[in-house]
Amino acid sequence: MKSKKEYSIRPSGRHILTIGRDLIQDQSAAIVELVKNAYDADSTNVRITFKVPDDRKSLTINIEDNGHGMSRDTVINKWFVPSTADKLERKTTPKGRIMQGRKGVGRYAASILGKDLFLKTITEEGNKTEVCLKWDVFQKAEYLDDVKISVNTYKSNEPPGTSLTIRGDYNDLSEWDGKQIKTLKFGLKKLISPISSELTQSLDTDPFSIFLNFDGFWKNKEDNILEEIKPYPIVDLFDYRISGSIELDGKGMLVYTNQKARNTIEENIPFDLSAPTDCGKLYFDIRVYDRDKEAIEQLITRGLKDEGGDYVGKLQARNLLDDYNGIGVYRNGFRIRPLGDPEFDWLKLNIQRVQNPSLRIGSNQVIGYVWIQSEELSNLEEKSARDGLRENKAYYRLKEISLKVINQLETRRFYYRKKEGLSRKTLKIESELEKLFEFDDLKQNVRSKLSKSGVDDHTAEEIINIITLKEEENNRVAENIRMAVAIYQGQATVGKIINVILHEGRRPLNYFKNQVPNFNYWAKELAQKYDQEVLETLIPITQGLGQNADVFANLFKRLDPLAAGKRGPKESFILLDTILSSFDIFENEFKKYGIAPNIICPKYLRFTGWRQDIYVIMTNLIDNSIYWMIETKSAQKNIEVTVFDEGNNLTYIDYRDSGPGIETSFIESEVIFEPEFTTKPEGMGLGLAIAGEAASRNGLELKAFESNNGAYFRLQSKEEN
Repeated sequence: MKSKKEYSIRPSGRHILTIGRDLIQDQSAAIVELVKNAYDADSTNVRITFKVPDDRKSLTINIEDNGHGMSRDTVINKWFVPSTADKLERKTTPKGRIMQGRKGVGRYAASILGKDLFLKTITEEGNKTEVCLKWDVFQKAEYLDDVKISVNTYKSNEPPGTSLTIRGDYNDLSEWDGKQIKTLKFGLKKLISPISSELTQSLDTDPFSIFLNFDGFWKNKEDNILEEIKPYPIVDLFDYRISGSIELDGKGMLVYTNQKARNTIEENIPFDLSAPTDCGKLYFDIRVYDRDKEAIEQLITRGLKDEGGDYVGKLQARNLLDDYNGIGVYRNGFRIRPLGDPEFDWLKLNIQRVQNPSLRIGSNQVIGYVWIQSEELSNLEEKSARDGLRENKAYYRLKEISLKVINQLETRRFYYRKKEGLSRKTLKIESELEKLFEFDDLKQNVRSKLSKSGVDDHTAEEIINIITLKEEENNRVAENIRMAVAIYQGQATVGKIINVILHEGRRPLNYFKNQVPNFNYWAKELAQKYDQEVLETLIPITQGLGQNADVFANLFKRLDPLAAGKRGPKESFILLDTILSSFDIFENEFKKYGIAPNIICPKYLRFTGWRQDIYVIMTNLIDNSIYWMIETKSAQKNIEVTVFDEGNNLTYIDYRDSGPGIETSFIESEVIFEPEFTTKPEGMGLGLAIAGEAASRNGLELKAFESNNGAYFRLQSKEEN
């Protein structure tokens, strides 16, 4: 017997608590949600009051605004409706503010704050509506529609606005310890960003003030004061800053400011992703602080004062950075939690800093603001639980772009700190070894001292010979160190191009994986009984195994110079063969991305040195060229190497590509050859440093030159400086 009947989904009474109490992050987040509702009511301010009676056994929290209030119809048909689409459909308030609460559940977050909620709301026409919600009634009700709520409406002379009064017991009061209050203040201070003047008009914001009042909350009566929530003064006392906007097409203009240096001017930085943002128009304001002892002292002297107007101490300044750091994401002027919380490193800045501490900034060094557009324009969607953005394609694109913007600041900060001697000294092996084992100055000083002391020439010469013998011994040690470093650098270069290796090796590996079982099957068939048809099936398989084995053999052969476990003496080799071999590693990359390499080199020109080092130099240059031509979507993708000689002797090698090129300041300062310096958002800053060291070992120097078309490097003899 068939039975067909329609039914409705009936939420249980505790459903209200699930979407309120259970989904909200904590008590502070609940209050932030209610503050947003005050903003949506076109209120100019909101006042949050914590009131505790003398017996300290209960807590009352009042959140009051002076907005337009709600009518009886709005309360019943919208405020009472969970997940209402009202704000989502309206999008803007009567005064033009963009709605903050679009999920229709923020008001139920009040259930985490106390046992009941009393709503009083007055419209501009003087209609006053009152509602009382007791959360335990919802907890006990079998179904949500079993809960009956009284709504009282009458005329009033009170000014328009809405007041939410939440009453709780001792347990609710105990939740608000010093740490939770600190979290609330932090959340409110960062809820509305201190938007810089150049962005205010673009974001079309209007004033909205937040006041926090403590009435009997603190045992010390002097602490029970009304305070306006304002950003910490540390925000304006940054060392470095990068700000600006990026349009939908991925193009924009950033401004870099260095407050640490005197008499500097702002630098305008054209920004081009070479592709749409895929996450709407973006505004950035990233402020970075050095944290060494001298930097903290400078931060204080620039004007870091406490609320009483006194300069703070060094420990307090560090604590402020610890408490207030983070890069927040803001929509229509309000922060999307937890993005920007100190413990929520959504850009993974700390991980990158561990890998490259001289260049990268950590999350405890930055106070930043990223403004995004509405969900409709950006595809950046907030989670229903108010715990960040959905991790969709637009979100990952936002992270990628944010890191690129930060990298613009990091590279300039690195250069400045290096120039001023503020950064950790990086070690250049070749030059440091030369300094360490160069005894000429020592011998000259000793000879002079001996002569002035009246030591005869014969004795003096014997002493100098002893120093010379020690110099020769040390130089043999230095040479061993050079060889060991060269091996490590070659292996590090293998690590850089590991993706290329894996990609090339995957195809033959898959062939072996798929065909070896077939080979074994047909081999058994042939072993049991000779059959011409089986043999003909086996032959192509064996041929394929051989061909793919050759691919592996050639791959390992090409990598062998980089992965060598030991190095012999210098040797004479044909330069063209080594250059071609280094290009062979990237053969598939060239085909995949349409990159046209062109090598012009005398066929039989020989060079005396280490073949591995030329390999290292070329592979690092090629790897960088491929990365930047792909990253910037260069219209033409070319790499050209031209070798110049004179009398069968190498004069220099010019290396050019058609990528975005290198900034003039980085070329002039030669900072690009410093270990740890990189303009790649996730780079280690080793490639050009390793290439420079490899050149030096061979009596060569790697130089960069300014070019109107891509990167331009020259490998030349050191004597041609």
